[in-house]
Amino acid sequence: MPQLHPDRLFPADPETRSIARRLYESVAHLPIISPHGHTQPQWFAENQPFPNPAELLIVPDHYIYRMLYSRRAIRMEDLGLKGTKGLEPRELWRKFAEHYYLFRGTPTRLWLDYAFETLFDIRENLSAQTADLFYDRISEKLALPEFRPRALYERFQIEVLTTTDSAIDSLPYHRAIRESGWHGRILPTFRPDAVVDPDFSGFAENVAQLGTLYNEDTQSWDGYLRALQKARAHFKQLGATATDHGHPTANTANLERETAAALFRTVLGGSASADEREQFRAQMLTEMARMSVEDGLVMQIHPGSFRNHNEKLYREYGRDVGADIPTPTDYVRGLKPLLDRFGNELNLSIILFTLDESAYGRELAPLAGHYPALLLGPPWWFYDSPEGMMRFREYVTETAGFYNTVGFNDDTRAFLSIPARHDVARRMDAAFLAKLVVEHRIEEDEAFDLAFQLTNGLVRKAYRL
Repeated sequence: MPQLHPDRLFPADPETRSIARRLYESVAHLPIISPHGHTQPQWFAENQPFPNPAELLIVPDHYIYRMLYSRRAIRMEDLGLKGTKGLEPRELWRKFAEHYYLFRGTPTRLWLDYAFETLFDIRENLSAQTADLFYDRISEKLALPEFRPRALYERFQIEVLTTTDSAIDSLPYHRAIRESGWHGRILPTFRPDAVVDPDFSGFAENVAQLGTLYNEDTQSWDGYLRALQKARAHFKQLGATATDHGHPTANTANLERETAAALFRTVLGGSASADEREQFRAQMLTEMARMSVEDGLVMQIHPGSFRNHNEKLYREYGRDVGADIPTPTDYVRGLKPLLDRFGNELNLSIILFTLDESAYGRELAPLAGHYPALLLGPPWWFYDSPEGMMRFREYVTETAGFYNTVGFNDDTRAFLSIPARHDVARRMDAAFLAKLVVEHRIEEDEAFDLAFQLTNGLVRKAYRL
């Protein structure tokens, strides 16, 4: 029977491994702070049992189904997306189990094995032969009160969990959570992509809806900006401490008011060129930075994804079906207009993420190592892995240090994977710090302090939690 090894992910060298083990043990049971993710507030508002194993673990998790799709183990319609019938849940689970070998060596395998053993007490290998055993055991557990969303939140020792919510979401579930009297901290994060990206489906209609929600004329530039400010205030009232911006590039702009207003009219009318649409997105990042200086919301920028790369799947199933691909990103030139205006503001905190690892040492670490407004987010998406975490520390620490980073966030829709993801991050940070100790680059007491900072201290400060 497989079992999670207590020294998994630690260095092979005995002395370094021993130090890593002690560092990890000092932070292993600290509360989880999850300041950026994509779980559903409805789960915690209604606190209903999770559905069957397939709908809980496979259907919402693009890490899983993109791998299965890549090897023809499933078709997208098997998932029941966009009104398709989909496979019967047990049959979908059997297909997943039959092809579980595809995940060997991936972080997804680490996360799933952790959940199977620690949550469901299953120590067998998942395979075609054990598929029904897993399905039945997980189904039995999901029917118990201790496996409802709020109970799992407490079991996972989560201190705060943020969701990511559209600017045109009125946040009824967040309000319901607050009014329920439950003590769990489920906070919204302001995501304005639907109303600041002219390429977003239904952009003009979304802008109109924003105006309706906040009683502003969003057909005018000034009314549009006021509506965005009101939306941010609404999010902040319900606990938000951050915004999130999923732009294709890191380009920013600093246009004169009249020029920006004219550009807004052009993009709203639907006649803007590709260059004009990109310039509008660039201007809106700078406008969002200006608003963050005023209201104190932390700004997260997640550029560098060529979204919906598979045109056929996009036409049939819409956005976010696992077909997003990393692209190079120019942060030095792209961010300069915004930084010229706000880079030295002490009340502004911008957390930069990347899907371009070549930018770590060349651009991101030097930028964050200089500008007071900038911090570096952890390895994201394709690089949320043991190797990605180690490369990140190696590339950025020499220039940005540790204190210009923000710890770890899990950035996941897969609720059950959150403890596993944080456990991997704590182990990899322990391994990196242990190496510095044995090389006599830091003292062991400094490593213990850094282990805490990378787990809890830096994230609290960076996200103002």
